[in-house]
Amino acid sequence: MSNILDKIITDKRREVALKKNIIPVSQLESFALFNRKTVSLAKNLSNSHTGIIAEHKRRSPSRSVINQGLNVADIALGYEKAGVSGMSVLTDGKYFGGSLDDLLLARSVTGIPLLRKEFIIDEYQLLEARAHGADVILLIAAVLSREEIKSLSEFAKSLSLDVLLEIHNEEELHRSVMPSLDMLGVNNRNLKTFEVSIDTSKQLAEIIPDDFVKVSESGISNTEVIRDLRQYGYKGFLVGENFMKTEDPGQSASAFIKKLEE
Repeated sequence: MSNILDKIITDKRREVALKKNIIPVSQLESFALFNRKTVSLAKNLSNSHTGIIAEHKRRSPSRSVINQGLNVADIALGYEKAGVSGMSVLTDGKYFGGSLDDLLLARSVTGIPLLRKEFIIDEYQLLEARAHGADVILLIAAVLSREEIKSLSEFAKSLSLDVLLEIHNEEELHRSVMPSLDMLGVNNRNLKTFEVSIDTSKQLAEIIPDDFVKVSESGISNTEVIRDLRQYGYKGFLVGENFMKTEDPGQSASAFIKKLEE
């Protein structure tokens, strides 16, 4: 793991421990959204012509400011109108400027599948995701053991949440594949150098079992990349900064999808 990832996980453990003392599980389970019927992102992607998962992200460790000025609800409405298959909402505060309130606000205006994009290390965070309107959770193989991936993914399934597992290389793929996953996401960004290469998705495509929906993440900035990756069996495409760095992410997503459908 890179130093930045080590730092994030150390901070996340402290954060989760503190939250557990402030908001007990029983309180999360009493939230109005906790028992809502979830919408499957995996099914949406399987049936979609475009497969776009559009992201809400204010900043990141590799880019200090992406877009701080827009309202998450407006962005969610814009993405839904554009015809995206799902929306990814960053909820980490310290490094990405997000929060669980962002997830709640997005859920209040849209019915599309919402992915809680977070550094998940504890079952408590899955209960938080469920209580705030998420349909999908992200697990990152680089920061979890096989046993942790198994217990967290199985707990997510018991909450009717889809599971997207993010991998970066062949080693992570081989040790992480299990039936309790719905989607396998290949992050094209090298966590140590932050360099991005679409070749990562291409190289791993043939060894990802067909039981899982294939998702490519990072570096997807034009429609040609998606057309290329579709030939490798990818059904989902996580687009982060490309839409968010514009003044109207929803409109940018709409124009992108129209071009993709040509």
